[in-house]
Amino acid sequence: MRHDFPQEARRMTPTDLASLGVDEVAYVKPITVDDTKAWAIHGADGTALTVVRDRETAYAVVRQNEMEPVSLH
Repeated sequence: MRHDFPQEARRMTPTDLASLGVDEVAYVKPITVDDTKAWAIHGADGTALTVVRDRETAYAVVRQNEMEPVSLH
């Protein structure tokens, strides 16, 4: 099956692709810190931003920064 992508998409570098959504999306995922469950927030490019105690706080922090939270498992 052939996909017809716009010319701009064909010229995207890996760096261009990684930067998509950087100012719009933050990823939230559960982690363990010192045997305690916590929630990590990462930028769309994978940059670690912060760690908070619970999911609700993580989502609130992301939204306060005018971004859309996306859950990672």
